[in-house]
Amino acid sequence: MTRTKTERRIFSLGVILAFVFGTATISNAMHIMEGYLPLNYCIIWGAVCIPFLVAGFFSIKKTLAKHRKTMLILVMAGAYAFVLSALKIPSVTGSSSHPTGTGLGAILFGPSAMAIIGIIVLLFQAILLAHGGLTTLGANTFSMAIAGPFVSYAIYKLCRSVKLPKSVGVFLAACLGDLFTYCVTAVQLAMAHPSEVGGFRASLIEFLGIFAMTQVPLALIEGLVAVVVMLGLESYAKPELTELGYMEV
Repeated sequence: MTRTKTERRIFSLGVILAFVFGTATISNAMHIMEGYLPLNYCIIWGAVCIPFLVAGFFSIKKTLAKHRKTMLILVMAGAYAFVLSALKIPSVTGSSSHPTGTGLGAILFGPSAMAIIGIIVLLFQAILLAHGGLTTLGANTFSMAIAGPFVSYAIYKLCRSVKLPKSVGVFLAACLGDLFTYCVTAVQLAMAHPSEVGGFRASLIEFLGIFAMTQVPLALIEGLVAVVVMLGLESYAKPELTELGYMEV
């Protein structure tokens, strides 16, 4: 039986939602967990996020006003980030390793938009899955929904400017954006919990070293998954990708 385009989209959305809620129960850990950062760091990281969130709100509003049909792709980018960032591996005390899923959205909608998508994802994970926390929401938003997406976007644009194939650009953007997220998380943890011997520097080296063991392979996997998802979107959502400028040579 041949499905219409609308039926295929509804079916795809149903699969995404089923995967989201089907995997929700297996995640019970955290980004930076609730209560792990001192109050002053929670406030500072939250304040740092505000201008990016404002820019993200207006970015999404502008995109949807000009390209209403891309809303489903935006929802898919949010669901993709929710699922990937909920698949955790225990790592540094007070945190965990997992893909971020924000690089793909940054490529399609720009890095500012992912600040809004990311904080929504992190808020739902904190409330529904005890994954992360409300007091650490600002720190987690900055690392996963701001720093990582901006690096992913810059890497993708750089790859396109030197005429690398799109798939290579998508892979590097998703992979390096993921790694940078965890570099920022390591900095955040080292600032809040400097080592008694060696201070911030020693603590940072320790956090980065432990993260690398689990995060490097996860980043490579995220890069490959992003390429596969993007190839699928090119087949099933080419008009929407064209509106977003992704299909431009």
